[in-house]
Amino acid sequence: MASIPSQAKSKQLRACLLCSIVQHPMDFRKNGCPNCEELMQMKGSPDRIGVCTTTYFDGIIAVIDPESSWVARWQRTSKYVRGMYAARVKGRIPEDVEAELESRGIKYRPRDQTDQD
Repeated sequence: MASIPSQAKSKQLRACLLCSIVQHPMDFRKNGCPNCEELMQMKGSPDRIGVCTTTYFDGIIAVIDPESSWVARWQRTSKYVRGMYAARVKGRIPEDVEAELESRGIKYRPRDQTDQD
């Protein structure tokens, strides 16, 4: 389960470019991304956090029960941990991460809503 960011640090929040979970940079550095750490490898790496997350996102959605939430299904987060997610994330993952996804047979779909289903 991801931690819920406090209101006091809301200007510092970052969203993962792959899964859109919203956390404080310190949480990404301490624990990595709770959904896609294997691919993003942010734990303990401020540089990697800088390129794999963004401060440019719109809206925050609280996902309490991902498997039964229609919003989580709509946002494509129903298989992820419960936590706070950005409704729309601006930016793209680095090319090397996108290549890694492709090599594993995973199609990358940006979370900025430009690639509509």
